Order: sequence, then C-alpha cells, then structure tokens
Amino acid sequence: MMSQPVYNGKDNYLGMISGTIYLQQKNVINDMLSTQYDYKNSHLYVLDQDDRIIFHPDENRIGEKIINNSGPAYIRQHQKGSIQLTNSLGVDNLAGFAHIPSVNWIVISQQPTDALLAQAHTLLFKVSVGIFIFYLFIFLLVWWISNFISSPLNRLAKMASMLNQAEIEDKIKEVDPWYFEVLKFRTSLLMSSESFSHRIAELKQHVNTDPLTGLYNRRGMQLFLNELLDTCTEFAVLAIDIDVFKKINDQYGHDQGDVVLKTLAQIMQTNFREHDICCRSGGEEFLVLMTTADPLVAHKAAERLRLTTQDNQINQMGQITISIGIAFWPKDAVDVAAVLKIADNKLYEVKHSGRNCICSTVKSSA
Repeated sequence: MMSQPVYNGKDNYLGMISGTIYLQQKNVINDMLSTQYDYKNSHLYVLDQDDRIIFHPDENRIGEKIINNSGPAYIRQHQKGSIQLTNSLGVDNLAGFAHIPSVNWIVISQQPTDALLAQAHTLLFKVSVGIFIFYLFIFLLVWWISNFISSPLNRLAKMASMLNQAEIEDKIKEVDPWYFEVLKFRTSLLMSSESFSHRIAELKQHVNTDPLTGLYNRRGMQLFLNELLDTCTEFAVLAIDIDVFKKINDQYGHDQGDVVLKTLAQIMQTNFREHDICCRSGGEEFLVLMTTADPLVAHKAAERLRLTTQDNQINQMGQITISIGIAFWPKDAVDVAAVLKIADNKLYEVKHSGRNCICSTVKSSA
C-alpha cells in the first residue's frame, strides 16, 4: 500500500490518496526497472524500510527479507555510494546504492566481483592492445616520414666523405632536392666537390711535375710508364742532356742556367707529339717517352729537337747544344729500368765522342 495526504493551499487536510502495488504481478516498478539479469549477472533490486525485497529480477525472491548480507547496515547509514559486500548466498559483490527518501526505499545495483574484474581485465587488455596498435602505427608513420625527409640528407652526408671519387658529382646531382635544406646542402656539396677536384688536380700537377720547367718529373714519368706497360704499348726512350751545362752556370750564373732549362723544355713540348711524354729527370737531364717502335720516327724527332735547340739563341749565351741517346722497349730489354739504363749509356757514348749528336741502339734507315 502507498498513500499520500492531500492539502489545500492553506495547508488544510483534505484527504488521502492511496494505491496498492501487487509485487508478484506486473506493476509500475517492473516498468521502471529491468526485470531480467543484465550483463555478467549485473542486476537491480529494491529494499523497503524493513530490508525486505520488493523488486528483484528473480520473482521468487520478491518478499524475501535480506539476511546474512554484509551490506544493509552500511547502506542504511549513507544516502548513496558504493560498497563491496557479501550477499545472502555468500557471493562477493560490488554494489552501488541510492535512497528514495519519500518512501525510504533503497535501490541497489550489484554485480559479482569476479565477473566484474574479469570484465575489467578483458577491457584493459583490449584497451592495451588497441593503444599498442595505435602507437605502433604512429611510430611506423613517424619513422616512414622521418626516413622520407632524412633520406636525401643521409645520402648527401655519405657522399660528403667520397668527394675524391671520379663520378661523385653525377651521384650528387641524382639526389632530388625536394625541400629547401636538401637543395642548399646539395648545392654546397657540389661546390665543395668542384673545389676539391680542382685542388686534387693542382696537387697532382704539383706532385708529378717539375716546378721550374713544367715537365713531368720522375714520379709523373713513372705513372705513364705504368700505363704503357699495362697496355703493352711499345715505346722509345730519348735520354737528353745539355752539353757543358756546368760551364753555362759557372760563366753566366744559375739564373741564366734556369733560363736555358726552361727554354729547352718549351722547345721539347713543341717538338714532340701531344701523346709523347716529356720529363725532366734531374739537373740538365731530360727524358722523352715516344709511343713508337719505329727507329726512323724516333730518330727524326730527336734530330729535329737537336737542330732546333742548336739554332736557338738564348740571350748573351749564344748557341746551346744537346746530346741524345735512344733505346726501345721491348726491343732492347723487357725490363723498363734496363731500357732507361741503355738509353743513358747511349747518351754518354755521345758525350765521350764529341757531343751535339744522337746515338741509338737501332740504326735508322734515313
């Protein structure tokens, strides 16, 4: 039975309205609250002021008085809240509750603790897996983007340590400068590569050439000898010496002696072919590597050089003459050092026989 007194506007009692709820039949409480167990045995039930069940999903428990339950004493002392309790069946539950003051009823929602924690563990596992997959995707995305951005910079950084390679500039130009930093880095690297190449070329030129005459020194001559041997190219060696050069230095001074050396070097460069190698082997001695096996060609070039030098007047020193010895590889010897020695011996034969002439290991038919 539920009743409610009725008053007029002047607080005069007019009567009472009452109604009866048949708990075992379909009623208003059933319409307001769920009549079946919810997920994982979660359910609502209602207690009256005497701890008697007036609503429960299990209709057989309606009208039952709550006993052996650890919750009602605490629940009566608080208007609303949550509690962990052991129900009358001895099952541990987590419950939330709230009072209805007008009727002094208590609405309780509870679920078995084990089922709830299992559900929470499952939920936490699913959330953890979801977060892991999300962060893994973010990591892979960031890694791909960072790799995409840094890839051209990384390639250029590696090329910065390979500026001595022959085709490095072409490789640098292949890098796509799709953003400003890469463009600036690539431009700087190309400029550095060009400067490096020029410096290397200058260094090689200084290392392999004689600073006074500009002709190749012994180091530079050896490079060409190696190339001729690697390609099995036959060649003639012309050993050249300035006659009485010590007398020139003593009489006119070393400055004029240097003029003679430079003048002979210029005559040699104009006298021989572009692919013939002119070298200063030391002091007043010179060598020419002619890529020919024909004694006539070698002898004609040597004679032309001798006559040109003889006809050239150098300052107050007048006429300067040279002596030439000729040997051939591999006709005279397979060992290059031996061929150079033979040419040198031929040169000294000329020196001892009167100077200003040519001596060869092979007689020309000219």
